Amino acid sequence: MATNITREELKAKMDRGEKFVLVDALSAKHYDSSHLPGAINLPYEFVDEAETVLPDKDADIFFPKYKTP
Repeated sequence: MATNITREELKAKMDRGEKFVLVDALSAKHYDSSHLPGAINLPYEFVDEAETVLPDKDADIFFPKYKTP
């Protein structure tokens, strides 16, 4: 089930050391220059490989949403 959380809620989860996976769907170039701490990179074009990339399939998975100009 997909749900939305705020930046503040995500930060609180990080501060509490909760178990979750943060997946950044940026291109490799953008990921290298700017990504959230602890995020793994899974660009959209490689989403079919998610099962081999995700470290913990039982953890909550969060995808940050970026505003586009």
